[in-house]
Amino acid sequence: MNASTFISKRIFSLSKENLSSTVMRIAVASVALGIAIMLISIAVVIGFKHQIRDKVIGFVAPVHIEMLNQNESVEETPFAYDSTLKARLNHSFISEVHATANKAGLIKTDDEIHAVVLKGVDAEYNWNYINDNLVEGEIPQYVENERSNDIVVSKIISDKMQLDVGDDVRVWFVDADMKARGRKFNVKGVYETGLSECDERFVYCDLNQVRRLNGWADDEVGHLEVWVNDEMETTIANELIYYSIPTELVSFSAMQSYPQIFDWLELQDMNVAIIIALMLLVAGITIISMLLIIILEKTSTIGLLKSMGADNGLIRRIFLKRSCHILLIGMLIGNAVGIGLCLLQKYTNLISLSPESYYLSSVPIELNWFYIVALNVGTSLLWVLMLLLPTILINNIRPSKSIRFE
Repeated sequence: MNASTFISKRIFSLSKENLSSTVMRIAVASVALGIAIMLISIAVVIGFKHQIRDKVIGFVAPVHIEMLNQNESVEETPFAYDSTLKARLNHSFISEVHATANKAGLIKTDDEIHAVVLKGVDAEYNWNYINDNLVEGEIPQYVENERSNDIVVSKIISDKMQLDVGDDVRVWFVDADMKARGRKFNVKGVYETGLSECDERFVYCDLNQVRRLNGWADDEVGHLEVWVNDEMETTIANELIYYSIPTELVSFSAMQSYPQIFDWLELQDMNVAIIIALMLLVAGITIISMLLIIILEKTSTIGLLKSMGADNGLIRRIFLKRSCHILLIGMLIGNAVGIGLCLLQKYTNLISLSPESYYLSSVPIELNWFYIVALNVGTSLLWVLMLLLPTILINNIRPSKSIRFE
């Protein structure tokens, strides 16, 4: 054990009832609180971004392809999904391509009427996302060359229209010549994602029904949903797909389809940055104040050490080692509290949210160990650098004056 470590253990104690010990306990609490709040903030924001991103992509896919025109209505312009287009989309980073089409309609019952968008999907459609959010019923089984009347509606639509699994419902459509046509469907399942922009509108049905209603050929679709591998960035994949498809088609990423949601998510990063900056500043000022008070209280001890031959460097190391020890205690407590609260929320959903406002029913938590380690390393280095400032006072303490007024 070197001299600085031995002396620091002798002259500092958290258990003694004096001013410096009280200040050290406050510093430990401040550091612990700051670390815990920063960890929770990062875990919540990462959870928000990933879960809401997954919800949006579950509806529109990472990339979707449609006709390049000025049509901004729900009624889509069809194009052929033939062997030529399939060959152009034969990229290694593309995992799935699904043929889909949208059709605007009105669900009408004896007491209610509600505007919806029928999303037609084929027999090869990947139902994993809807199946994970299914609250009642089951996923319909579509056949390639047949038309099914089974549909899946959202819980919002089900509650508003008072529909249950197994009920028949009539959906009305308006033709190009402004004539109304009705089709009877059967509710096979009910889903709830919490993404109100989509839950309020989309009803899943057989793609062959949409083709029949629009008078399309068997290989025509409204748009294509393209899924890419996890290793591939969506923006890069979208750019590669854009230059692969014919000029009459265009591709969009999920971010381009719902920019308001992704912009809102980006604002959360700013909120976390502000919280982290405030916590770093508050805890940093606390530990600087702690060290200043300790130095002032131990002025006579510093003078005595200098009179015995200790240089400024040795004395600074004595105070810095004890301060770092206090900092370490606070960080350990903060990590334990922060990670503990995150795990409690993750597995119990103790704190709930309004899905209408936040798209989620409870506060999401995602613990990323890279961010946890980076946060601890970064904050500890910053706080240690901040601790160097008050140790400058040690250079100005003279043994002749400090010992005289002990």
